[in-house]
Amino acid sequence: MTMKTLKLAALAPLLVTMLASSNAAALQPARADAHAAQAMMLDATRAGRRIVAVGEHGYVLMSDDDGATQRQARAVPADMTLTAVSFADARHGWAVGHGGVIVHTADGGETWSLQRQDAAADQPLLTVYFRDAQHGWAAGLWSLLLATSDGGKTWRQVALPPQDGGKRADLNLLKIFPSQGGQLFIAAERGMVLRSRDDGASWQYLATGSKASLWSGTAAGGHTLLVAGLGGRMLRSTDDGASWAVVDAGTAGSITQLQADAGSVWASSLDGRLLRSADDGRTWETVGAAGEPLTAIAARTGGAYLRYTRRGLAK
Repeated sequence: MTMKTLKLAALAPLLVTMLASSNAAALQPARADAHAAQAMMLDATRAGRRIVAVGEHGYVLMSDDDGATQRQARAVPADMTLTAVSFADARHGWAVGHGGVIVHTADGGETWSLQRQDAAADQPLLTVYFRDAQHGWAAGLWSLLLATSDGGKTWRQVALPPQDGGKRADLNLLKIFPSQGGQLFIAAERGMVLRSRDDGASWQYLATGSKASLWSGTAAGGHTLLVAGLGGRMLRSTDDGASWAVVDAGTAGSITQLQADAGSVWASSLDGRLLRSADDGRTWETVGAAGEPLTAIAARTGGAYLRYTRRGLAK
């Protein structure tokens, strides 16, 4: 397997163009699989004390003991690759993926119901964020942006403006995240970040000065924002996205996820590194190396992190 092929296999945004042709297939429930814990997980988050991860084949894995053991969700109505997951509280969560699929759980991830699919359009969803159990956003390929104000019972498409000089909005939207002040941001390709100051009603493009695809983003202390992605490129803003500075994260591996937790910021990369910053993203140190690409991370109790690879949890 070449490094290029390995990278394509390791990250959801790059899988889109390779696998989205399966969208037209009839939707089937995710199958029960005794080896699901060895599948590639593409996102993970906490649902109260539980850790929930989602990934290929519509698999959803849960752990109630900080990753020591994992078990598969009892019912997921979509066998499509799931690319992202967000929980509003310990019970209510949403996952999105290929086929424009959105699935919802009201029991902490044990069982899921289908809220949306679009087999006719070749537009996978790549990111989802819920502010509370009613208000959420999902986004993906070619500037597809959806919003709900009723917990996902209905989803409406948000029309984004074209960039300066463009005829239509056509960026791939890769990660939705909130600032500490309540603004919404979307890390996108071509080094662009989108910002909304009115709860997602309208959006503004923010140029970071980079041309790299930005696969993830998070808010750190105060007005600090961090975005990162292709080739280890990381950018930092201390003024809600008005200006950006390049940060040396200490890796040339593409950064797959950024998460802020308990005074630290964490990052995972395709060169297998788990990175940590204790100063809101100014400086970084390597705190773990998996030996193969990291596709997702999740906070454990006590400040440590689980590391997911294309073959399951890193040892």
